[in-house]
Amino acid sequence: MTAEKVITTTEKYAIPGLTNVLYLDMTDRSYSIVDRRDLYEKYLGGSGVAVNLMLEEYKEGTGPLDPEMPVILSTGPLSGVYPTCTKTVALFRSPLNGELGESYAGGHLAMSMRFAGCETIVIKGASKYPLYVSVHNDKVRFRDASSIWNLSSTIDVGKIIRDVEPGAGRRSIIRIGPAGEKGVKYASVNVDTYRHFGRLGLGAVFGAKKLKAIVISGDQEIRSPDHTAYKKQYKKLYDTIVKTGLMEKYHNLGTSENVLVLNELRGLPTRNLQGTSFEGAETISGEHFADNYLIRRVSCAGCPIGCIHVAMLKRPFSKAHEYETLNISYDFELIYALGSNLGVEDPKAVLELIDACEKTGVDIISMGVVLAWATEMLQKKKISTEETLGLELNWGDAAAYLRAIELVVRAPNEFYAALGKGVVYASKKYGGEEFAIHLGGLEIPGYHTGLGNILGLTMGVRHSHLDNAGYSADQKAFNKEMSDEEIIDMLIKEDDLRCMLNSLTICLFARNVYTYENVIEALAAIGIRKTEEELKELGRDTLKKKYELKKKFGFSFENLALPKRFFETASTTGMLEEERVKKALELYRKKRGL
Repeated sequence: MTAEKVITTTEKYAIPGLTNVLYLDMTDRSYSIVDRRDLYEKYLGGSGVAVNLMLEEYKEGTGPLDPEMPVILSTGPLSGVYPTCTKTVALFRSPLNGELGESYAGGHLAMSMRFAGCETIVIKGASKYPLYVSVHNDKVRFRDASSIWNLSSTIDVGKIIRDVEPGAGRRSIIRIGPAGEKGVKYASVNVDTYRHFGRLGLGAVFGAKKLKAIVISGDQEIRSPDHTAYKKQYKKLYDTIVKTGLMEKYHNLGTSENVLVLNELRGLPTRNLQGTSFEGAETISGEHFADNYLIRRVSCAGCPIGCIHVAMLKRPFSKAHEYETLNISYDFELIYALGSNLGVEDPKAVLELIDACEKTGVDIISMGVVLAWATEMLQKKKISTEETLGLELNWGDAAAYLRAIELVVRAPNEFYAALGKGVVYASKKYGGEEFAIHLGGLEIPGYHTGLGNILGLTMGVRHSHLDNAGYSADQKAFNKEMSDEEIIDMLIKEDDLRCMLNSLTICLFARNVYTYENVIEALAAIGIRKTEEELKELGRDTLKKKYELKKKFGFSFENLALPKRFFETASTTGMLEEERVKKALELYRKKRGL
């Protein structure tokens, strides 16, 4: 192990905020710590710093799973300082669609990174054997992970590392499961049990690097130059979060409140988007889960909301009335993916399916869409039980889906190996591309609301509903007439805002709390001066650089696919026409100057 430059505590506090980047080399098990205040002063942190580092580090032609393809984890200047500033961004090249991989996780990670004195981590290289990395303050160790490689559950990995590593209370443990080890292209990285870097396959990248886990902790302090101003601003934000109704939804039912709302609006994808309302919505609704299964709420470090809803599932393991109890977190996207989209209306079955995915370490949205496509393929006789190894996939059959999840991860034949590469790859190999419900090569989240949603998912830098919340534009269009150009303008405005918030790694649930005015005041209280125009330019510049990366990774507007299913099933705002969507995509591109 080597250290190129170790910044002392005194040096760190010479300027407002922290500016250290920890570089890890998995190949020769070395590290260095470098002060990158040049990036932090302009881009603040989070996705702004990460995208610039990726542009520096990326070598033309490097594939998603190549050793020299970097992974970048980054926090922001408000992390660990203000409430709900809890996210860490992961930037990488996605093995699922080959494009920009961008994922966000809460838990303790952002706090732990800052207490350890590293605001960003750049991971390169690949080990010859399994390792996990232990970071405690400025001490970095590469530890043999052979004994925890091939464990059947990500949860167990966390339990083992907790027993052997220090830092309890200020510690974060991120790790992969069997799916990441075996290269499932939508494998996730588990963060502190209940949070994840979920979408676009970061788990497969960790697996290719033979990186089983990272544990990070520290006991350093973050000091404010004007503590009186800081306390005043903290109280203002805290009171807005907990004493107004702005975030009550997330504490009460959480995002699972959306199940009945979208079902009523006919925007809830059902049975591989063959429909947009589900007859079993009541039994898998947030209200039903809260009344019958919710046992506690959990918060990310530094957040007073408690939006992580944890259910208790009692499961028998013998005929002698012996049971195990499982604590399983749930939210809207998981309920949609493994509930309405698979025709599963039994809430216990949905929890079982969530638990199976959590243990193996896969993105649940992608898994749900892949299994829905496979079910429809079997029903349309485009494949047979020869491909599924005798497994009959039928809507609502949770037992069959549990077995299918196991087989996708194990990949015992070509068909299941194809499912592990995502719905785009599988549909190109076996057919059924017209009902493979993806946009931009990423399996869709739980919305079919209209033009805004499809446009937002297609053009968003990571093809996520969190890029610009296109479904929100559709809700406004549902309530009052809006032109396509007005919808596009809303998306562009939201794109820029969220790129700015993601450079501060603020939880997007709190986006209505962290207005430009509040962000400016929050930064000023810790000694960072920014104007509203500077923040807006930060958002625009960050998005522009993300598109620059996307194009380097092979993204092309001409190659964007729009599967026919989106135009065969009515959305919340009615039937969509493909030509209308294409014209809107071109107008968006023109307005963006892309």
